[in-house]
Amino acid sequence: MSRLLRREFLKLTVASVLGFAGQQKPDQGGGKTMGENRPNILFIITHDTGRHLGCYGRGAPSPNLDKLAEEGVKFTQAFCTAPQCSPSRASVLTGLMPHRHGLIGLAHRGFRLRNDVLLLPKVLSQAGYSTHLFGFQHETTWDRVSDLGYQHVHRPDGLSCLKVTPLLLDFLSKEPPQPFFVSVGFTETHRPFPKLEQIPPQVKVPPFLPDEPDVRRDIAELNEAVRRVDESVGQIVEALKKHRLWDNTLLIFTTDHGIAFPGAKATLFDPGIEIALIMHGPDEFSGGKVIDAMVSNADLMPTLCEIAGVEPPTDIDGKSLLPLVRGEVEKLHERIFVELTYHAAYDPMRGVRTERFKYIRSFADRPFWLPPNVDNGLTKDWYKRNRPEVFKAPRPKEML
Repeated sequence: MSRLLRREFLKLTVASVLGFAGQQKPDQGGGKTMGENRPNILFIITHDTGRHLGCYGRGAPSPNLDKLAEEGVKFTQAFCTAPQCSPSRASVLTGLMPHRHGLIGLAHRGFRLRNDVLLLPKVLSQAGYSTHLFGFQHETTWDRVSDLGYQHVHRPDGLSCLKVTPLLLDFLSKEPPQPFFVSVGFTETHRPFPKLEQIPPQVKVPPFLPDEPDVRRDIAELNEAVRRVDESVGQIVEALKKHRLWDNTLLIFTTDHGIAFPGAKATLFDPGIEIALIMHGPDEFSGGKVIDAMVSNADLMPTLCEIAGVEPPTDIDGKSLLPLVRGEVEKLHERIFVELTYHAAYDPMRGVRTERFKYIRSFADRPFWLPPNVDNGLTKDWYKRNRPEVFKAPRPKEML
Protein backbone atom coordinates (compact mmCIF):
# COMPACT_ATOMS: atom_id res chain seq x y z
CA MET A 1 0.00 0.00 0.00
CA SER A 2 1.42 3.43 -0.92
CA ARG A 3 2.24 5.84 1.91
CA LEU A 4 -0.31 8.35 0.57
CA LEU A 5 -3.10 5.75 0.37
CA ARG A 6 -2.36 4.55 3.89
CA ARG A 7 -2.37 8.12 5.22
CA GLU A 8 -5.72 8.91 3.59
CA PHE A 9 -7.25 5.67 4.88
CA LEU A 10 -6.05 6.41 8.42
CA LYS A 11 -7.61 9.87 8.25
CA LEU A 12 -10.91 8.28 7.26
CA THR A 13 -10.79 5.65 9.98
CA VAL A 14 -9.77 8.04 12.75
CA ALA A 15 -12.62 10.34 11.75
CA SER A 16 -14.98 7.37 11.97
CA VAL A 17 -13.76 6.41 15.43
CA LEU A 18 -14.20 9.95 16.70
CA GLY A 19 -17.61 10.20 15.10
CA PHE A 20 -18.84 7.03 16.78
CA ALA A 21 -17.32 7.97 20.12
CA GLY A 22 -19.85 10.66 21.03
CA GLN A 23 -21.87 9.86 24.13
CA GLN A 24 -25.13 11.30 22.87
CA LYS A 25 -28.35 10.01 24.34
CA PRO A 26 -30.67 8.08 22.04
CA ASP A 27 -33.94 9.82 21.30
CA GLN A 28 -36.60 8.38 23.59
CA GLY A 29 -39.52 9.34 21.40
CA GLY A 30 -39.98 6.00 19.64
CA GLY A 31 -43.25 4.11 19.67
CA LYS A 32 -45.44 5.82 17.10
CA THR A 33 -47.37 3.32 14.99
CA MET A 34 -47.03 3.88 11.24
CA GLY A 35 -48.95 1.03 9.63
CA GLU A 36 -51.24 -1.98 9.90
CA ASN A 37 -51.02 -5.65 8.81
CA ARG A 38 -47.76 -6.05 10.66
CA PRO A 39 -46.02 -9.43 10.47
CA ASN A 40 -45.09 -11.62 13.37
CA ILE A 41 -41.34 -11.58 14.04
CA LEU A 42 -39.53 -14.75 15.15
CA PHE A 43 -35.90 -13.95 15.88
CA ILE A 44 -33.36 -16.75 16.46
CA ILE A 45 -29.86 -15.93 17.69
CA THR A 46 -27.11 -18.43 18.49
CA HIS A 47 -23.86 -18.24 20.40
CA ASP A 48 -20.38 -18.13 18.87
CA THR A 49 -21.41 -19.41 15.43
CA GLY A 50 -20.09 -16.76 13.03
CA ARG A 51 -20.90 -17.86 9.49
CA HIS A 52 -20.12 -21.51 10.20
CA LEU A 53 -23.05 -22.77 8.12
CA GLY A 54 -23.42 -24.71 4.91
CA CYS A 55 -25.05 -21.79 3.08
CA TYR A 56 -21.91 -19.73 3.74
CA GLY A 57 -19.64 -22.51 2.48
CA ARG A 58 -18.48 -23.40 5.98
CA GLY A 59 -18.86 -26.19 8.51
CA ALA A 60 -21.23 -29.12 8.38
CA PRO A 61 -24.35 -29.22 6.21
CA SER A 62 -27.19 -27.10 7.59
CA PRO A 63 -30.04 -28.02 5.22
CA ASN A 64 -32.84 -26.17 7.01
CA LEU A 65 -30.92 -22.92 7.29
CA ASP A 66 -29.64 -23.39 3.74
CA LYS A 67 -33.23 -23.63 2.52
CA LEU A 68 -34.20 -20.47 4.40
CA ALA A 69 -31.31 -18.68 2.72
CA GLU A 70 -32.23 -20.06 -0.71
CA GLU A 71 -35.84 -18.93 -0.39
CA GLY A 72 -35.37 -15.74 1.64
CA VAL A 73 -32.64 -13.11 1.95
CA LYS A 74 -29.02 -13.91 2.81
CA PHE A 75 -26.55 -11.21 3.81
CA THR A 76 -23.00 -12.25 2.94
CA GLN A 77 -21.19 -9.37 4.68
CA ALA A 78 -22.97 -8.97 8.01
CA PHE A 79 -20.81 -8.04 10.99
CA CYS A 80 -21.32 -7.61 14.71
CA THR A 81 -20.42 -4.48 16.65
CA ALA A 82 -18.25 -6.46 19.08
CA PRO A 83 -16.75 -9.99 18.93
CA GLN A 84 -18.30 -11.06 22.23
CA CYS A 85 -21.76 -12.00 23.45
CA SER A 86 -23.27 -9.30 25.66
CA PRO A 87 -22.08 -6.15 23.84
CA SER A 88 -23.03 -7.54 20.43
CA ARG A 89 -26.47 -8.77 21.51
CA ALA A 90 -27.19 -5.45 23.20
CA SER A 91 -26.47 -3.68 19.91
CA VAL A 92 -29.21 -5.79 18.31
CA LEU A 93 -31.72 -4.60 20.92
CA THR A 94 -30.64 -0.94 20.94
CA GLY A 95 -29.21 -0.10 17.52
CA LEU A 96 -26.22 1.39 19.36
CA MET A 97 -22.51 0.66 19.53
CA PRO A 98 -21.38 -0.85 22.85
CA HIS A 99 -19.66 2.32 24.06
CA ARG A 100 -23.02 4.07 23.66
CA HIS A 101 -25.39 1.46 25.12
CA GLY A 102 -22.96 0.88 27.99
CA LEU A 103 -22.61 -2.90 27.95
CA ILE A 104 -18.89 -2.97 27.10
CA GLY A 105 -18.27 -6.34 28.79
CA LEU A 106 -20.18 -9.47 29.70
CA ALA A 107 -23.36 -9.08 31.72
CA HIS A 108 -22.48 -11.86 34.14
CA ARG A 109 -19.21 -10.05 34.94
CA GLY A 110 -21.09 -7.02 36.24
CA PHE A 111 -21.41 -4.85 33.12
CA ARG A 112 -24.78 -3.17 32.59
CA LEU A 113 -26.78 -1.39 29.92
CA ARG A 114 -27.25 2.31 30.50
CA ASN A 115 -30.55 3.09 32.16
CA ASP A 116 -31.67 5.51 29.45
CA VAL A 117 -31.33 3.28 26.38
CA LEU A 118 -34.46 2.25 24.51
CA LEU A 119 -34.75 -1.52 23.98
CA LEU A 120 -36.46 -3.24 21.06
CA PRO A 121 -38.77 -5.52 23.13
CA LYS A 122 -40.08 -2.52 25.03
CA VAL A 123 -40.62 -0.52 21.82
CA LEU A 124 -42.55 -3.38 20.22
CA SER A 125 -44.56 -4.02 23.40
CA GLN A 126 -45.65 -0.39 23.43
CA ALA A 127 -46.61 -0.69 19.77
CA GLY A 128 -49.01 -3.58 20.39
CA TYR A 129 -46.78 -6.60 19.83
CA SER A 130 -46.94 -9.56 22.19
CA THR A 131 -43.27 -9.92 23.15
CA HIS A 132 -41.65 -13.16 24.32
CA LEU A 133 -38.19 -14.42 25.22
CA PHE A 134 -37.54 -18.14 24.83
CA GLY A 135 -34.29 -19.56 26.12
CA PHE A 136 -30.99 -17.75 26.29
CA GLN A 137 -30.25 -14.05 26.62
CA HIS A 138 -26.99 -12.36 27.60
CA GLU A 139 -27.94 -8.69 27.76
CA THR A 140 -28.42 -8.78 31.53
CA THR A 141 -28.39 -11.16 34.47
CA TRP A 142 -31.44 -13.38 34.94
CA ASP A 143 -32.54 -11.63 38.12
CA ARG A 144 -32.90 -8.43 36.05
CA VAL A 145 -34.34 -9.92 32.86
CA SER A 146 -37.54 -7.85 33.25
CA ASP A 147 -35.40 -4.78 32.45
CA LEU A 148 -35.24 -5.93 28.82
CA GLY A 149 -38.94 -5.22 28.31
CA TYR A 150 -40.29 -8.63 27.29
CA GLN A 151 -43.87 -9.18 28.42
CA HIS A 152 -43.29 -12.92 28.78
CA VAL A 153 -40.09 -14.81 29.62
CA HIS A 154 -40.06 -18.56 28.92
CA ARG A 155 -36.98 -20.05 30.56
CA PRO A 156 -36.94 -23.85 30.54
CA ASP A 157 -34.80 -26.11 32.68
CA GLY A 158 -31.78 -25.65 30.43
CA LEU A 159 -31.05 -23.38 27.47
CA SER A 160 -30.14 -25.88 24.75
CA CYS A 161 -32.20 -26.58 21.63
CA LEU A 162 -33.45 -29.78 23.26
CA LYS A 163 -34.99 -27.76 26.09
CA VAL A 164 -36.01 -24.52 24.37
CA THR A 165 -37.50 -25.83 21.12
CA PRO A 166 -40.29 -27.97 22.66
CA LEU A 167 -41.39 -25.00 24.75
CA LEU A 168 -41.52 -22.79 21.66
CA LEU A 169 -43.37 -25.42 19.61
CA ASP A 170 -45.99 -25.69 22.34
CA PHE A 171 -46.42 -21.91 22.31
CA LEU A 172 -46.88 -21.83 18.53
CA SER A 173 -49.50 -24.59 18.70
CA LYS A 174 -51.81 -22.61 21.00
CA GLU A 175 -52.89 -19.76 18.71
CA PRO A 176 -50.61 -17.14 20.24
CA PRO A 177 -51.75 -13.49 20.22
CA GLN A 178 -50.64 -11.70 17.07
CA PRO A 179 -48.62 -9.85 16.07
CA PHE A 180 -45.89 -11.37 18.20
CA PHE A 181 -42.19 -10.73 18.61
CA VAL A 182 -40.45 -13.89 19.79
CA SER A 183 -36.73 -13.95 20.54
CA VAL A 184 -35.20 -17.43 20.72
CA GLY A 185 -31.74 -18.10 22.16
CA PHE A 186 -29.83 -21.38 21.80
CA THR A 187 -26.53 -22.24 23.53
CA GLU A 188 -25.28 -25.35 21.67
CA THR A 189 -22.56 -23.57 19.70
CA HIS A 190 -20.97 -22.11 22.84
CA ARG A 191 -18.14 -24.14 24.34
CA PRO A 192 -18.02 -26.86 25.55
CA PHE A 193 -19.30 -28.44 22.35
CA PRO A 194 -21.12 -31.80 22.19
CA LYS A 195 -18.58 -34.63 22.32
CA LEU A 196 -18.18 -37.09 19.43
CA GLU A 197 -16.72 -40.58 19.59
CA GLN A 198 -15.67 -40.57 15.94
CA ILE A 199 -14.62 -37.67 13.73
CA PRO A 200 -16.08 -37.62 10.18
CA PRO A 201 -13.34 -37.66 7.52
CA GLN A 202 -14.86 -34.75 5.58
CA VAL A 203 -14.30 -32.09 8.26
CA LYS A 204 -13.25 -28.75 6.74
CA VAL A 205 -10.94 -26.66 8.91
CA PRO A 206 -11.28 -22.88 8.37
CA PRO A 207 -8.24 -21.48 6.53
CA PHE A 208 -7.12 -19.31 9.47
CA LEU A 209 -6.63 -22.42 11.65
CA PRO A 210 -4.05 -25.25 11.36
CA ASP A 211 -5.37 -28.48 9.87
CA GLU A 212 -4.29 -30.69 12.77
CA PRO A 213 -6.08 -33.67 14.42
CA ASP A 214 -7.04 -31.78 17.59
CA VAL A 215 -8.32 -28.84 15.57
CA ARG A 216 -10.28 -31.16 13.29
CA ARG A 217 -11.96 -32.74 16.32
CA ASP A 218 -12.75 -29.31 17.71
CA ILE A 219 -14.34 -28.24 14.40
CA ALA A 220 -16.22 -31.54 14.08
CA GLU A 221 -17.79 -31.03 17.49
CA LEU A 222 -18.75 -27.47 16.57
CA ASN A 223 -20.34 -28.93 13.43
CA GLU A 224 -22.40 -31.26 15.61
CA ALA A 225 -23.62 -28.28 17.61
CA VAL A 226 -24.59 -26.50 14.39
CA ARG A 227 -26.41 -29.63 13.22
CA ARG A 228 -28.54 -29.58 16.36
CA VAL A 229 -29.38 -25.91 15.91
CA ASP A 230 -30.29 -26.54 12.28
CA GLU A 231 -32.56 -29.41 13.26
CA SER A 232 -34.42 -27.14 15.68
CA VAL A 233 -34.79 -24.46 13.02
CA GLY A 234 -36.42 -27.07 10.78
CA GLN A 235 -38.86 -28.00 13.54
CA ILE A 236 -39.75 -24.34 14.07
CA VAL A 237 -40.40 -23.81 10.35
CA GLU A 238 -42.66 -26.87 10.24
CA ALA A 239 -44.60 -25.64 13.27
CA LEU A 240 -45.12 -22.21 11.72
CA LYS A 241 -46.50 -23.87 8.59
CA LYS A 242 -48.63 -26.37 10.49
CA HIS A 243 -50.29 -23.68 12.58
CA ARG A 244 -50.82 -21.29 9.65
CA LEU A 245 -48.38 -18.69 10.90
CA TRP A 246 -45.75 -19.07 8.18
CA ASP A 247 -47.22 -16.69 5.61
CA ASN A 248 -47.31 -13.75 8.02
CA THR A 249 -44.12 -14.36 9.99
CA LEU A 250 -40.71 -12.85 9.39
CA LEU A 251 -38.19 -15.47 10.51
CA ILE A 252 -34.70 -14.14 11.23
CA PHE A 253 -31.65 -16.25 11.98
CA THR A 254 -28.44 -14.60 13.10
CA THR A 255 -25.37 -15.20 15.25
CA ASP A 256 -23.82 -12.96 17.87
CA HIS A 257 -20.16 -13.02 16.67
CA GLY A 258 -17.46 -15.29 15.30
CA ILE A 259 -16.63 -18.84 16.33
CA ALA A 260 -14.92 -19.52 19.68
CA PHE A 261 -11.47 -20.31 18.28
CA PRO A 262 -8.10 -18.56 18.47
CA GLY A 263 -7.96 -15.70 15.99
CA ALA A 264 -11.75 -15.35 15.91
CA LYS A 265 -13.93 -14.61 18.97
CA ALA A 266 -12.60 -11.71 21.09
CA THR A 267 -10.52 -10.37 18.18
CA LEU A 268 -11.34 -7.74 15.57
CA PHE A 269 -10.17 -9.94 12.70
CA ASP A 270 -12.91 -10.95 10.26
CA PRO A 271 -13.36 -14.45 11.79
CA GLY A 272 -14.23 -12.69 15.06
CA ILE A 273 -16.69 -10.11 13.76
CA GLU A 274 -18.42 -11.96 10.93
CA ILE A 275 -21.99 -13.15 11.55
CA ALA A 276 -24.67 -15.00 9.64
CA LEU A 277 -27.85 -13.10 8.82
CA ILE A 278 -30.76 -14.80 7.07
CA MET A 279 -34.27 -13.36 6.81
CA HIS A 280 -37.35 -15.12 5.42
CA GLY A 281 -40.86 -13.76 5.30
CA PRO A 282 -43.60 -12.20 3.23
CA ASP A 283 -43.14 -9.74 0.37
CA GLU A 284 -39.55 -8.49 -0.03
CA PHE A 285 -38.16 -11.16 2.31
CA SER A 286 -38.61 -13.97 -0.21
CA GLY A 287 -37.22 -14.94 -3.57
CA GLY A 288 -33.69 -16.05 -2.76
CA LYS A 289 -31.94 -12.69 -2.64
CA VAL A 290 -28.24 -12.41 -1.85
CA ILE A 291 -27.07 -9.07 -0.48
CA ASP A 292 -23.31 -8.48 -0.56
CA ALA A 293 -23.28 -4.98 0.96
CA MET A 294 -21.74 -4.56 4.41
CA VAL A 295 -24.27 -4.42 7.24
CA SER A 296 -24.05 -4.34 11.03
CA ASN A 297 -26.16 -6.14 13.59
CA ALA A 298 -26.91 -2.68 15.00
CA ASP A 299 -29.02 -2.30 11.84
CA LEU A 300 -31.52 -4.88 13.08
CA MET A 301 -33.20 -2.64 15.66
CA PRO A 302 -34.28 0.09 13.21
CA THR A 303 -35.13 -2.56 10.61
CA LEU A 304 -37.54 -4.37 12.91
CA CYS A 305 -39.03 -1.09 14.09
CA GLU A 306 -39.80 -0.13 10.50
CA ILE A 307 -41.24 -3.57 9.73
CA ALA A 308 -43.44 -3.28 12.81
CA GLY A 309 -44.66 0.17 11.79
CA VAL A 310 -42.81 1.94 14.60
CA GLU A 311 -40.50 4.93 14.44
CA PRO A 312 -37.10 3.94 15.87
CA PRO A 313 -35.09 6.38 17.98
CA THR A 314 -33.46 8.92 15.70
CA ASP A 315 -30.06 9.06 17.39
CA ILE A 316 -28.88 5.48 16.89
CA ASP A 317 -25.97 4.01 14.97
CA GLY A 318 -27.88 1.37 13.01
CA LYS A 319 -29.76 1.94 9.76
CA SER A 320 -32.80 0.10 8.44
CA LEU A 321 -31.95 -2.73 6.06
CA LEU A 322 -35.18 -2.30 4.11
CA PRO A 323 -33.74 -0.03 1.40
CA LEU A 324 -31.15 -2.73 0.68
CA VAL A 325 -33.70 -5.54 0.72
CA ARG A 326 -36.00 -3.60 -1.61
CA GLY A 327 -33.16 -2.81 -4.02
CA GLU A 328 -33.49 0.94 -3.48
CA VAL A 329 -29.80 1.36 -2.61
CA GLU A 330 -26.64 -0.64 -3.25
CA LYS A 331 -25.02 0.01 0.13
CA LEU A 332 -25.88 1.35 3.58
CA HIS A 333 -22.43 1.88 5.05
CA GLU A 334 -19.15 3.14 3.65
CA ARG A 335 -17.51 1.59 6.72
CA ILE A 336 -18.35 -0.65 9.67
CA PHE A 337 -17.09 0.20 13.15
CA VAL A 338 -16.22 -2.60 15.61
CA GLU A 339 -14.89 -2.59 19.15
CA LEU A 340 -13.70 -4.70 22.07
CA THR A 341 -13.12 -3.49 25.61
CA TYR A 342 -13.40 -6.29 28.17
CA HIS A 343 -14.07 -9.99 27.71
CA ALA A 344 -12.45 -12.19 30.35
CA ALA A 345 -9.77 -9.51 30.67
CA TYR A 346 -9.30 -5.86 29.70
CA ASP A 347 -8.16 -5.64 26.07
CA PRO A 348 -9.34 -2.36 24.51
CA MET A 349 -9.35 -2.31 20.71
CA ARG A 350 -11.23 -0.37 18.05
CA GLY A 351 -11.51 -1.08 14.35
CA VAL A 352 -12.95 0.22 11.11
CA ARG A 353 -13.66 -2.02 8.13
CA THR A 354 -14.35 -0.87 4.60
CA GLU A 355 -14.95 -3.07 1.58
CA ARG A 356 -11.22 -3.01 0.86
CA PHE A 357 -9.35 -2.40 4.12
CA LYS A 358 -9.53 -2.83 7.87
CA TYR A 359 -7.76 -0.71 10.47
CA ILE A 360 -7.35 -2.04 14.04
CA ARG A 361 -6.02 0.06 16.92
CA SER A 362 -4.99 -1.52 20.23
CA PHE A 363 -4.94 0.76 23.26
CA ALA A 364 -3.05 -1.42 25.75
CA ASP A 365 0.17 -3.43 25.72
CA ARG A 366 -1.04 -6.97 25.17
CA PRO A 367 0.29 -10.16 23.54
CA PHE A 368 -0.99 -10.97 20.07
CA TRP A 369 -3.65 -13.19 21.68
CA LEU A 370 -4.49 -12.44 25.29
CA PRO A 371 -4.79 -15.93 26.91
CA PRO A 372 -7.84 -15.24 29.15
CA ASN A 373 -9.78 -13.93 26.14
CA VAL A 374 -9.25 -17.13 24.11
CA ASP A 375 -11.86 -19.73 25.05
CA ASN A 376 -10.46 -22.98 26.42
CA GLY A 377 -10.58 -26.00 24.14
CA LEU A 378 -8.59 -28.39 22.00
CA THR A 379 -7.45 -25.72 19.55
CA LYS A 380 -6.19 -23.36 22.25
CA ASP A 381 -4.32 -26.29 23.80
CA TRP A 382 -2.74 -27.10 20.43
CA TYR A 383 -1.46 -23.52 20.12
CA LYS A 384 -0.07 -23.63 23.66
CA ARG A 385 1.94 -26.74 22.78
CA ASN A 386 3.01 -25.86 19.25
CA ARG A 387 2.91 -22.08 18.84
CA PRO A 388 3.18 -20.58 22.32
CA GLU A 389 4.64 -17.38 20.89
CA VAL A 390 1.15 -16.16 19.88
CA PHE A 391 0.35 -15.80 23.59
CA LYS A 392 3.61 -13.96 24.33
CA ALA A 393 4.67 -11.90 21.31
CA PRO A 394 3.63 -8.23 21.53
CA ARG A 395 0.67 -7.11 19.47
CA PRO A 396 1.20 -4.18 17.10
CA LYS A 397 -0.52 -0.98 18.21
CA GLU A 398 -1.90 -0.52 14.71
CA MET A 399 -2.81 -3.06 12.05
CA LEU A 400 -4.00 -2.24 8.56
